[in-house]
Amino acid sequence: MAQSPKLIFFDIDGTLLDRHNRIPASAKQAVLALKEAGHVVALASGRSPFMLEQVRLELELESYVSFNGQYVMHQGELIHSNPIRSDALNQLSAFAELSGHPLVYLDHSQMSCSQKYHAHVDLCLTSLGVTHPGYDKSFCTNRLIYQTMLFCSSEEETVYRDRFRELHFVRWHPLSMDVLPAGGSKAEGVSRLADRLGFSPEQVYAFGDNFNDMEMFRYAGCSIAMGNAPHPLQQLASHVTANAEQDGIWHGLKWAGLL
Repeated sequence: MAQSPKLIFFDIDGTLLDRHNRIPASAKQAVLALKEAGHVVALASGRSPFMLEQVRLELELESYVSFNGQYVMHQGELIHSNPIRSDALNQLSAFAELSGHPLVYLDHSQMSCSQKYHAHVDLCLTSLGVTHPGYDKSFCTNRLIYQTMLFCSSEEETVYRDRFRELHFVRWHPLSMDVLPAGGSKAEGVSRLADRLGFSPEQVYAFGDNFNDMEMFRYAGCSIAMGNAPHPLQQLASHVTANAEQDGIWHGLKWAGLL
């Protein structure tokens, strides 16, 4: 008996991509098998659209949730857009500058750093396979900014959380947090795409490996954490699979009965 179609979301970094920023052959085969079986496969990433395009093309996917849910595309159509309010962004920028913490601003097609160079920016973005962005003082003027990266330690983040209630901070690296509009999360973006395609939460499967996947895991009917995921995410998950380089995607889908 043929299985009813499901909607399966994959995070990118640490989930689809291994530690060398490559998609394992087993993961590619798994995505192809899902599509051939009639399931819908989409990306759900903290990356901006231009930073996930290579993965999308390699896997031949038509839908994605980017900026941790703030920008959702389906078959070339933008179906959800939730930029950061300019007044909140300006206040954050002023405070971060006083504190000596760099920011990287991202719109749908490019990014810019608040400083000409900072070692923490270089280190964090290199881990994503991205080079240090340029500096443009007027980058945010008349431009929709969907996400900002704030570079500070976990000890320094409390003051930001307390001070900026209109923003949501999600740590993705010991030296960096993603900054979103308050209430923004992957779950919001994932639910928008699911609603558009007629899937209920019970028909949604989600794979992830970090704190920015927690809301998505709470939304999805079935959530699968990678072996490298932090303990709080593993506790939320329906199942914990292996790391990406240990064929975690394939094993997780086999456990879920989708392969």
